[in-house]
Amino acid sequence: MSIFYDSYIRSYCLDRERDRVFFDIVGDLYDSPQVQGQQIYRQHSSINRLDHVRSVTYLSFTLAEKLGLDARAAARGAMLHDLVYYDWHDKARWHRPHGFKHPRFALKNAKALNTEITPKEENIILRHMWPLTVIPPKYAEGWVVTIADKYCATREMLRAEHPRFQRDFTVRKRKYENMRP
Repeated sequence: MSIFYDSYIRSYCLDRERDRVFFDIVGDLYDSPQVQGQQIYRQHSSINRLDHVRSVTYLSFTLAEKLGLDARAAARGAMLHDLVYYDWHDKARWHRPHGFKHPRFALKNAKALNTEITPKEENIILRHMWPLTVIPPKYAEGWVVTIADKYCATREMLRAEHPRFQRDFTVRKRKYENMRP
């Protein structure tokens, strides 16, 4: 199984004890009411934004570690990359076109949290929608998050729309749910 798919599925079965290093890095953000509140928003098909963000974050963390990059910056930038407080499916004009505008909204909201946002994390949040954001990510970690975001979004849409992908996801997820910390 690829590191991409394996990490994507594992993101739905994270355990604070088994995945202590991951939660040491992003736990303060993940536990915040602002990030937890993302579960009320639909992201891709039937997947909520919190599930999407957690998947992108875990995949980014895993890839960055594997590539010897700054896994902390990749994970923290990924955790905040979609921190917007609206349903982008809604037809309101003020956030249209969402794909172009939401990185700036997410950065503004991330900066309002009681946490430090490094220049690298800021760039990750602002540039994760490349090529819609004409300027590409400046750092390798930004490219990792950009790729993880596209990968997870594709998986989410496939899972929601095709029973075969849903069955495969469910079977593979059980493997991780049954793992002991």
